Amino acid sequence: MRKITLLAAAGAAALFSGVSAQAQDAKPAECGDISIAQMNWAAAEVTTNIAKFMLEQGYGCHVSLVKSDTIPAITSVAENGRPDVVTNLWLNSAGDAYKKLEKSGKIKRVAQVLKPGGVEGWWIPAYLAKEHPELKTIKGVMAHPDWVGGRFNNCPDGWGCRVVNDNLIKALDLEKSGIKVFNHGSGQTLASSLGAAYTDKKPWFGYYWGPTVVMGKYKMVRVKLGDFDKAEFAKLQNKDTKDPKVSDFPAAPILTAVTSKFAKSHPGITDFFSKMTFKTDTMSKLLAWQDKNKANAQETAVHFITSYQDTWKSWLSPEAAKKLAKISNG
Repeated sequence: MRKITLLAAAGAAALFSGVSAQAQDAKPAECGDISIAQMNWAAAEVTTNIAKFMLEQGYGCHVSLVKSDTIPAITSVAENGRPDVVTNLWLNSAGDAYKKLEKSGKIKRVAQVLKPGGVEGWWIPAYLAKEHPELKTIKGVMAHPDWVGGRFNNCPDGWGCRVVNDNLIKALDLEKSGIKVFNHGSGQTLASSLGAAYTDKKPWFGYYWGPTVVMGKYKMVRVKLGDFDKAEFAKLQNKDTKDPKVSDFPAAPILTAVTSKFAKSHPGITDFFSKMTFKTDTMSKLLAWQDKNKANAQETAVHFITSYQDTWKSWLSPEAAKKLAKISNG
């Protein structure tokens, strides 16, 4: 199955090894060299490889992917003015470092690359929600603990979500309702517990986030905890909060930003990045496809280009869209 699935992608993926002759003739003076920070997680690798493919084959750019992480990428822009583009930038993780850089005028945000952003919360499998619609709210879950197996699957110790979850558990008095909290030792066991339950169509209730392979592989329904309250959620993030109150999780902004210098010298490419956005669910599905087919980021990028034309064709200039359409249909 993997050979069949990746056969079409293999030929196109070979184009990543260098810019095609057609692309080299596509007004290189208007594009030239572009550097993009490539963060070290799967969704970021897929995103940057999609951008690289489109820019090289559609616009004639020469794109270099610079391995980095959130803070190192921001520091590099501050000190060196490069890389030109930073995408998959989790604003919550970047914190004041990014805000100071933006305020100084060295960098500007051009898009929210994932919409609604990074999602996290408490979830149940869709088949469980269909059987018991009451479980779509935390009140329904706590009223029927046996329907969710009497267990809440919590984050491992040391994760940021563990602090929030522990405070929510306290605020809700969750265990008093008959739901025991199981603290997982790793992200792998958390994912495995969900996968095993889903395969056997058994109850499961716990924390998860996206975009991830798991959220792309399994259809999940988020349990509504209540309204989001910015001030109360900030308190939930503090392990020393004495009297936590309930707030649902917000979506985490995930941005694409470019240096101000690049925005001036490459308005057309900046326009491309301003339009390059994915639904968070779509990215999870791409990651699930990658995992199922044991594909690399380049093959996954080609899969996206050949299978999601309705998503990306509006990102490109008319000329670039025609070139990419020929490749994706060929």
